[in-house]
Amino acid sequence: QVRLVESGGGLVHPGGSLRLSCAASGDIFRANVMGWYRQAPGKQRELVATETSGNTNYADSVKGRFTISRDNAQYTVYLQMNSLKPEDTAVYYCNIAGLTMSYRRLEVWGQGTLVTVSS
Repeated sequence: QVRLVESGGGLVHPGGSLRLSCAASGDIFRANVMGWYRQAPGKQRELVATETSGNTNYADSVKGRFTISRDNAQYTVYLQMNSLKPEDTAVYYCNIAGLTMSYRRLEVWGQGTLVTVSS
């Protein structure tokens, strides 16, 4: 089994910054894609950012403000969020897709961490 542990959410004022972390452990051979998604109240879950072998992809709404990075040795992915806006308020979920030690396809979601941007 694979476990994802997220941290770093909280309450921040508009214009502030937060850094989310997601550490994966367990039966992982390779993490092809690591990413972050979010779900605001009453809305569908949406992609925020993904990282695949050094290539990054961002939602238009966060480009220039958020930065995704990963530590391959630790199967950890980070999301640095700057210039936060109230519309960034959501539960943020980590996602990993790859292969297990027995070369089976793997996709796991974290438990979610709440980010609230409010004055």
